[in-house]
Formats: sequence, C-alpha cells, structure tokens
Amino acid sequence: MPDHVPPPVDRIAPTDEARDLFSLVRELARREIAPTAAEEEEAGRFPRELFTLLSESGLLALPYASAHGGGDQSYEVYLQVLEELAAARLTVGLGVSVHTLACHALAGFGTKEQQAEHLPAMLGEGLLGAYCLSEPASGSDAASLRTRAVRDGDDWVLTGTKAWITHGGIADFYTVLARSGGAGARGITAYLVPGDAPGLSAAAPERKMGMKGSPTAQLHFDGVRVSDARRIGAEGQGFAIALSALDSGRLGIAACAIGVAQAALDAAVGYAVERRQFGRPVADFQGVRFLLADMATQVAAGRALYLAAARLRDAGRPFGKEAAMAKLLCSDTAMKVTTDAVQVLGGYGYTADFPVERYLREAKALQIVEGTNQIQRMVIARHLAGPESS
Repeated sequence: MPDHVPPPVDRIAPTDEARDLFSLVRELARREIAPTAAEEEEAGRFPRELFTLLSESGLLALPYASAHGGGDQSYEVYLQVLEELAAARLTVGLGVSVHTLACHALAGFGTKEQQAEHLPAMLGEGLLGAYCLSEPASGSDAASLRTRAVRDGDDWVLTGTKAWITHGGIADFYTVLARSGGAGARGITAYLVPGDAPGLSAAAPERKMGMKGSPTAQLHFDGVRVSDARRIGAEGQGFAIALSALDSGRLGIAACAIGVAQAALDAAVGYAVERRQFGRPVADFQGVRFLLADMATQVAAGRALYLAAARLRDAGRPFGKEAAMAKLLCSDTAMKVTTDAVQVLGGYGYTADFPVERYLREAKALQIVEGTNQIQRMVIARHLAGPESS
C-alpha cells in the first residue's frame, strides 16, 4: 500500500464548534473505522458496536434539536461529517444517513408528546433506525405501495412486505409507510414500529456487489399491531412525509458519494506519486496528471453543490430541486472518479489488495439508492418544465 498520506479536506467551518467536530470525526474515522474497513466489508460484518460509539458521541443526532437529545447542527455541518465517515467506510456513512432519515418523520411531523417519548432514545441511547418505503413491486413508483394498515380499535394492523431496507432485521425501530386508505399517494400513512414487534420478521440479507457490511433485507409484516399513538402525522399524510424525508436523505447520499470519491482520489494520488515507471513517478506523466486534475475538480464541484443545497435547507428555503441535483451529480461523480482511480492503479486497482476496487463497487449503489439517478432527472425536469403531460 502507498505510504503517501493525503492532506485532510480543507473545510470552511461556520463555527469553532463545527471545526472541533470535524477534527473529532476525522480522528475517530482514522482510529476506529478505516483500519478494519476492508476486512469487515469482505467478511460482511456490520459494525454495530461502532454505531453505539457514534450514538454515545452524539454523531447519530447532529441535525436535530438539543431539546430531544440532538446536536443542534446545521445540515451544512452534518453533511460534511457524513462525508468524512463515508470516506473511511461507506457502510458507516450511509448507516448514519439512513438512521437520520428514519428519525426525520417523528422529528418533523410527530406530536410534542411523541417526540418527548421516543426521540431521546432514538437520537442518543444507542438505538439504530431504518426507513421502510420501497416494496418488491414499488421502488421508484413508491405511491403504489401495497403494505396495508387496517384500523382495529386503538391499534393498526400492518400486513405486507418491504424491500431493500438498509438495517433490515437489525434495526431497533422502523419508520414505515403503509396504505391506510385508498389508492394513490393520499392513502398512505406513516408509523413508528418497534424492531421487536410481534409478527415482524426479516428475510436473509441481499447478496450485493458492494457494501457487504451493510445489511439490506426484505421485512415481512404479518399482522404487526401498532398503537395509534405511534402513527406519525395525520392519516393520509404519509406520502408527503416520505417525500420530505427523501429530499433531506438525498443530500445525505450526495455527501456519502463525495466521501467515497474523495477516498478514491486520495488513493489514486498516493499511488501515482509513489509508483515509478520508466524511471520516474507515474504522476509525472501528463495523461495521469490531467486525469487526477479532472478527478479533483469533479469532487470539488460535487461538494460545492451539496453544500449549496444544504445552505438552502438551513435557511428554510425550498431545496428539493437542488437536493435531486446534488444526489445526481455527486453519485455520478463517485462512479466516474472511482472508475478513473482503478485506471490510475492499473492492474493493482483491479485487486482487493488496494481499496479502489471496493470504492468502485460501492459507488454504483449510490446511483440507485433513495431514488435512481433517472428519477432525479425527472424530479429536476419537473421543477424546470412542470409535470409531464398525462
């Protein structure tokens, strides 16, 4: 492995507290995450004890209010923390993003009583969350989901199957979208379901190309009873809640994508500086130098876009279009940069002895999760030209 140590990303922190937070996360990633990332991914091990540490450190609660155990941090700061974590290991960065997404519905649409009862444990007491929207027959077309929620006195009975659930089978709580009414988006309601609810079970994890340490599984709801006190928002409001969460979640994916791309760029630069051919470093050859320059420019552009979208969110302004743009550009950038990093390393890049082949496999997932990049283009176009003609 190359001995070249890349400099840390030069971040402009909005506060001294944020600057200290970036340093803390960078050190935690260097000490606790990066050294075992390759080994644990190869073995398919999920680092649950690490997520306990992240919870104890307040890193699972950053963008939420301190009144409920959150970190009171802006999205501009939170996303840069995600980027640092994802650069060390995507399973960790994406896991934090998914947990944050799972808390979004209750934090944004729950009653004060619900928030006081559940949020402190969700944010700072070691719990791990998951988000349940997709189903075997409804991925991009989420409004056609079929999981049913039927009222039975003071309870709801949930029946159906959710698919592609990150942390499926290991989460302590699930934010679940289910059909409580008629067809279409207006018939969907959100629920907070305990991970140990009777009737809830998980299939074997999917066998994936990358991110093998992050469990992705189907969840089966076989008459799962949920108290109405765990219904989030009004009946029929679930799809609007889901879309709100996904706008924020897409920014999380964008930040994770730039983390992976930055890691790949650092590995490529380190190799090019140390690898010698024809009597000089590979980095001396113009073809490689230009490739590295393009990779660095793409990473910087992606980072600037996701931060610009985050600042809109922090200012309380609409950011849905910009979130879709950031998710699209950043995940495409991750795919391009990791592919180029493999090329810089040549044959070594294609081996598991170097991390860039893992980055390449992981980058592909980011073009798919939380809305494929084709869906992002549809979202952006609707903002520009209005809905498609029926």
